[in-house]
Amino acid sequence: MKILGRHLVAELSGCNRKTLDNLPLLEELLNESVRRSGATIVKSVFHRYNPQGVSGVVVIAESHISIHTWPEYGYAAVDFFTCGDTVDPYRAFEYLKDALDSNNAHLSELKRGMPSATDEIINHKPGWQPAESRVTG
Repeated sequence: MKILGRHLVAELSGCNRKTLDNLPLLEELLNESVRRSGATIVKSVFHRYNPQGVSGVVVIAESHISIHTWPEYGYAAVDFFTCGDTVDPYRAFEYLKDALDSNNAHLSELKRGMPSATDEIINHKPGWQPAESRVTG
């Protein structure tokens, strides 16, 4: 596979039910998890359901982090999708798992990209170089 990114899929259960239904707090926690991962926040959008539950996504320059909660079950489904090699989605996962008081967490990692005979990490922005490495005339 020509790998463009990593996608962590987290199943968090035994979480604090009040936290899972608190939209402002969840938005704050997800944004902090993004900062701890080293990613760059672009925008966050969250929605609270009636009678309970929250869905939210934090769009990051490197992709996104999303959450969907079921407070009645103490459960949250969380995705951490990151591109490039400057972000550590595992830091975001560890922070959020602790912040939600999860007592049972299951994590899977998927490689995201294009089918190929061999695995290789490719630049997700062809021709792009970090500003500090660009040659200017």
